[in-house]
Amino acid sequence: MTSLEIKNINKHYGAVQALHDVSLSINKGEFVTLLGPSGSGKTTVLKILAGFEPVTSGQVLMEGRDVTALPPEKRNFGLVFQGYALFPHMSVYDNIAYPLRVRRQSKAMIDERVLAALDLVQLRKFANRRPQELSGGQQQRVALARALVFKPDVLLLDEPMSALDKQLRHDLQEELREIHRSLGTTFINVTHDQEEAMHMSDRIAIMDHGQIKQYDTAHQLYRRPASRFVAEFVGKSNVFQGEVRGSGSSARFYSASFEMPLADAQTGASTVMIRPEDAEITTTAPNDGRITLPVQVISSTYSGDRALYTLLQSDGADFIAYAPARSGVFPDGTDIFVSFASQDVIALA
Repeated sequence: MTSLEIKNINKHYGAVQALHDVSLSINKGEFVTLLGPSGSGKTTVLKILAGFEPVTSGQVLMEGRDVTALPPEKRNFGLVFQGYALFPHMSVYDNIAYPLRVRRQSKAMIDERVLAALDLVQLRKFANRRPQELSGGQQQRVALARALVFKPDVLLLDEPMSALDKQLRHDLQEELREIHRSLGTTFINVTHDQEEAMHMSDRIAIMDHGQIKQYDTAHQLYRRPASRFVAEFVGKSNVFQGEVRGSGSSARFYSASFEMPLADAQTGASTVMIRPEDAEITTTAPNDGRITLPVQVISSTYSGDRALYTLLQSDGADFIAYAPARSGVFPDGTDIFVSFASQDVIALA
């Protein structure tokens, strides 16, 4: 069931158009992430959802009800800011209680809800501390508890983990996923971190220049990107430009490096992609029907069980591929081969 719908939103700042006909449908209880580079429009969408920014045109619907013109305080949306936005003069307990006191809830109700929220984020023993006495991760948990304590219909997360170190980010991602599963509240997250988006989200909206380029599951975005931008933004990729000759089942793709069947592809200029994990590095050329390219090692990045190689093709273009690294890595300058199956090649629009 659709919980929240954005319909044909346009947003102008003077002569600059920040959003172009943005539409998005979010199901009740779904965890959706808006992912894109800086300036892509994702934070503008979040501000419009929160009621902090008016739209130039379009609608925001909550369970079929038009909330486009509703002020923030009447939307029942929780918001977690990038910078936490905690009150430094208040205790953790009072920070979390604040939204309930503004809503004039009873003392008994406030105490019950705040203690439950503290338990949810595992901070009950810190209830009487001030924010400045907590770590960054703990402060973010307080901000999360405050945003959830009044039981919002939707929780909006504005890059909540960007200020945390890698390990803290990973820990908070796990906790956030567990909280989402336990509450069933609709979560909408904004980030530029691909790993974070793919790790936590049911669906991801890829944004660029104020437009949604693709809206799908992490798996579909990675394995079936709708465009070169999505392919290169989500994960690592090797992109080949060329042309398709022939038609129907006889169509073939030709690039400077290789040719291969590409059934039913449209004749003319074409772009295809291969993910680095779908290629295999060998010291001799295999004879098993796969596409094989002679390459030279430019550099390698060792990560324990495997290494990521940057390889130089004969036409001067780079190719990246993973290989097991239990026995070490190939030295720079080594001549080797990289192979991949035609069925692992992804055609891009």
